[in-house]
Amino acid sequence: MADPRFFHRTDAKILADLAHHIGATLACADDAGYVVHDVAPLDRAEITDLAFFDNRKFLHAFKTSQAGACIIRPSAQAHAPHGMRLLLTDDPYRGYARIAQLFYPSPTARHDHHPSAIIDPTARIGSDCTIGAGVVIEAHVEIGNGCIIGANSVISHGVMLGDGCHIGALCSISHALIGRGVVMHRGVQVGQDGFGFALSRGGHIPVPQLGRVLIEDGVEIGSNTCIDRGANSDTIIGAGTKIDNLVQIAHNVRLGRGCVIVGQAGVAGSSVLEDGCVLGGQVGVAGHVRIGAGAQIAGQGGVTYDLEGGKAYGGCPAVPIKDWHRQSVKLAQLIHPKRSS
Repeated sequence: MADPRFFHRTDAKILADLAHHIGATLACADDAGYVVHDVAPLDRAEITDLAFFDNRKFLHAFKTSQAGACIIRPSAQAHAPHGMRLLLTDDPYRGYARIAQLFYPSPTARHDHHPSAIIDPTARIGSDCTIGAGVVIEAHVEIGNGCIIGANSVISHGVMLGDGCHIGALCSISHALIGRGVVMHRGVQVGQDGFGFALSRGGHIPVPQLGRVLIEDGVEIGSNTCIDRGANSDTIIGAGTKIDNLVQIAHNVRLGRGCVIVGQAGVAGSSVLEDGCVLGGQVGVAGHVRIGAGAQIAGQGGVTYDLEGGKAYGGCPAVPIKDWHRQSVKLAQLIHPKRSS
């Protein structure tokens, strides 16, 4: 059970409703009225909890689990403990995520403006917005309905936020137009100057950064991630993209729809990631390159030239992942020829 000091759990639910919610089938129709009180991992679940099983690495935990109900693939039924109630679906993890959201929904906004917040009279704040302590909202900002702005965040001049945005504490947003349902976790920085200088021995001259940041609907951005505004065109984050903590997105970068950027990755200026690209942890992308739709870059990979979409890559410079594995084997053979043989 999640700590009630930090997480609010909703009421118990019957199994038939949960199955319907995720489009699953009950292995036994007689289990429809079974009451589930909470969600829990396989090894800690109790008789009134619901768990999920989707990775054979945890087969032993599944076989010995005390969970009253579990979301599984149809092929896993033979391994289920006696008496466990089963919800059958082709994507158990996704099903679990949706049910966990039912039990532990995100905080909802309400009309609550903390008296210490500083809101410029020209700012337009939608209905049912929660504005935390110490928030600064500057002139001509527009904030949609049902937004939550965390303590000590700064929304700078002219920024626009769509409905249902959740902005964590200590965020700073400038030069940005933001869509609906965008989530920024604590400490996100959006819209600051891009790293642009005219370099010379006589001194480096800053180049004015005259673009914006455009963040489309449903984007989620992890803590302490930085997204620079464009230099002469806009930095764009496509709808549904998920960005982890400590990521750097430079000026003029364009991320397509549904991209996934894992922690400590960095994308240099004017590069383009088409729809559905995935960057593993600590991946570096050089400037002015294009990565095709659906490409996946393994952790610590380095992308220095354009990559074709729909393939997996690894290494630095990034190459098709099978080639990277061959390189690793050959390198090991060169260093330790006797051990490799």
